[in-house]
Amino acid sequence: MLDDIMEEYLRRIGATRPAEADLEGLRHLMDRHILSVPFENLDYHLDEEIFMDERVLEKIVRRNRGGGCYELNPAFAYLLTALGYQVDILPGRVHRPDGLGPLLGHLALRVWLDGEAWLVDVGFGRNSRQPLRLGSREPQQDPHGTYQLSDADNGTVDIHLGGKPLYQVDERTVRVADFAPTLWWYRTSPESPFLQGLFCSIRTTDGLVTLKGNTQMSRVAGQERSKQTLTDDAEVFAAYKKHFGIGLDRLPKEPGLGVTAGVRTE
Repeated sequence: MLDDIMEEYLRRIGATRPAEADLEGLRHLMDRHILSVPFENLDYHLDEEIFMDERVLEKIVRRNRGGGCYELNPAFAYLLTALGYQVDILPGRVHRPDGLGPLLGHLALRVWLDGEAWLVDVGFGRNSRQPLRLGSREPQQDPHGTYQLSDADNGTVDIHLGGKPLYQVDERTVRVADFAPTLWWYRTSPESPFLQGLFCSIRTTDGLVTLKGNTQMSRVAGQERSKQTLTDDAEVFAAYKKHFGIGLDRLPKEPGLGVTAGVRTE
């Protein structure tokens, strides 16, 4: 399947096929992916199944959608592997206000280049736009801010942005299939952050565009901030299409409403 869809994937993210599997090519692919594919959880509120295997490529590439870490990073791993990169799947735990989240609560990638390990993550929301050196403990500058990795007490690696911890990764590799129980928890638990809120966001070259719920649109462009409240279904359908490239035939239901929002009829 990937052989047929790989060129479509590159077109989807506006990327040029690297001449070889090197750091320059990896930086280009990661940058284009983050600027082209939204971080979103719409399917959690559309009652659609979440796939982590090759079926996720149909969603991201051919349906022009995004997803969370369990979708975006495996999809990107398929692309990188097809282009000759050596990719590992790493488990992570997200830092939350009440402490660390569950083991296997985040899925990230490690890419090996000339014997050096690079952290690659296109599915966190506050992830870097460029690969991070996994072995470095020095500050690493990125278009999204200053990242720094540190050794955690449990033998894992903490990733910080602007001095604040984001998540931990364990460098012991796992399989994508190992995340199935945690995905089930995210899909079913009332405590799941993916069920508690509806969101869709995408990075731009100078900021971020986010739609929370089906009403609150916010934009960051350099030092400028703006917010807009969407007042009807037509505006919401148009916003998903304009800002995220997502064409929907029905709107996801917002948490707590209990009913599905408007259906497109035209």
